Order: sequence, then structure tokens, then C-alpha cells
Amino acid sequence: MSPARYLRITFWLTLAGVLFSGYLSAVKLATGTCAFNESCPYFLGYPACWYGFVMFLAMFFLVLAARYRGLASRASAQWIAWISAAGILFAGQFVWRELVLWLSSGNPDYGLVFPTCVYGLVFYLAIFILSLVMLKRGSRPELP
Repeated sequence: MSPARYLRITFWLTLAGVLFSGYLSAVKLATGTCAFNESCPYFLGYPACWYGFVMFLAMFFLVLAARYRGLASRASAQWIAWISAAGILFAGQFVWRELVLWLSSGNPDYGLVFPTCVYGLVFYLAIFILSLVMLKRGSRPELP
């Protein structure tokens, strides 16, 4: 995968993450309730979606810096990989809690079929895998 292609794909994935987590955060901030009639998980006293918003926003700015300000693609991919790994652990533990709740209490009703944390986890996983592919590709010499 070329650095340009990596940055193009991660641009759209991180933008989608910013928009999705931003929407969830805005609804929580404006109404005091969580979007899609779901339970609202908290971490250290704050809604989990706020943390997701900050992580997606950080990755988005790293992609922008790499695309338009000349930050090395490898350096940005390393940072993005670390942030997305943290996002996987963060969202993953909330997904685990929801899975345990679902198994113990039956079939909860989610507005988007799955809990919103699942969608964040999918975005983090995709970004992480792409970053690893980019970093792995960068460790091999270029063919003429």
C-alpha cells in the first residue's frame, strides 16, 4: 500500500469516526441522554463517546498533518497505530460489557442493531490494521 493510498483511506475512516463520535458527543452534551436510546457508558466520570471523539480527532489531525504539512507518513502511521490500539482496548472493554449484558438479559434493543461502541471498535480495528500494513510495507526496500 502506498503512503498516499494509506493516507487517503485513513482520512475517510478517521473523518467518519470524528463525525460519528462527534454526533454521539453532541447529543449527550445537548440533551443529557445518549443517542439511539442506548445506555451511556461512562469512563472516569465522562461519557465514553467523548473519549472516542478525542481519539478520532487526534488521528484525523495526524492524517491531515501527513497529507498537507509534510509529516512523515511512517511517523503518522506509528502514532495512528498507537492511538487506534488504545481505541481498540477502550471500545473493546465496553463492547465486552454489552456482550455480557446481552447474554445475561436477553435481547436488548439497540437503535443501530448493535451498540454504538461496536461501530467505534470496527473503525479502530480497520485503522489499526491499515496502519500495520503501512508500517510493514515501509520496512521492506522498494522495488525498482
